[in-house]
Amino acid sequence: MYETAAASAVVRWPRAGASEAGWLRDLTSDDGVTGFMPPALPDAAWVLHSMYEHELGPTDMSFVEYQRRVLTGGGPEIVPGLEPADVMDAVLGEHPGPRWRRLRWTELARRIGDPTVPEGRLPCHTSFPSMAPVRWPVGIKAPSEGRMDRADWNRLITILAEHSPQGASTPCLAYYSPLLRGAEDFAELRLRAGTVADARVLIDHPEEDGWTPSNLWPLDRSWVVCTDYDLWATKVAGPARLVEALLGDTEIEAVRLPWDT
Repeated sequence: MYETAAASAVVRWPRAGASEAGWLRDLTSDDGVTGFMPPALPDAAWVLHSMYEHELGPTDMSFVEYQRRVLTGGGPEIVPGLEPADVMDAVLGEHPGPRWRRLRWTELARRIGDPTVPEGRLPCHTSFPSMAPVRWPVGIKAPSEGRMDRADWNRLITILAEHSPQGASTPCLAYYSPLLRGAEDFAELRLRAGTVADARVLIDHPEEDGWTPSNLWPLDRSWVVCTDYDLWATKVAGPARLVEALLGDTEIEAVRLPWDT
């Protein structure tokens, strides 16, 4: 299954010329090292990356402490009923397994009394200041940094297709930050060309190690997606109808950040 998806991704997403990202440089006045963060075009929403809660719920032990004990041979019963594999071995970008459920940002915010996103900040490891970063509890998997998980990515692509000029067949481009490949080459921008529908297979591209693109946009530039390397959320800038569709969707979790438009 993976080999088929990987081969399909290679065929459907060949490399594109670096000059295709020139307009993003101009739009953002940035070098794109962590991703080109667009302004509102004319609107924008942030898709919050998924987090998950174990059926045992959060514990009094932090993930940092749990990880330290596991690595020093603390044994499988550090937290009764919570196996180290449940916490340590999840595949990034995938649902962590049957003992885990989706935990929405708004639910966690209400529970601990923090804002969903602190005013003036972007969603990242400093979100939920009551817990982050060293007090983050075992039993809650934090959102992925710099990438979307498969379910959210697929849903986002579906919504983008519905708001693209040629629907799912709309040609588009994907850009990858050099940090996603270990910062080996900052000089040449890495882009791929495909269609909106085929963007689903990018997460399986064998040369991209499971990363979703730092940026994705159609040739008409009517919207831009940015997943910054350092953030826990993906910004989608584009028409108001697209943004409203994201905010009203029941599968992904999206918010407007008035201080970042």
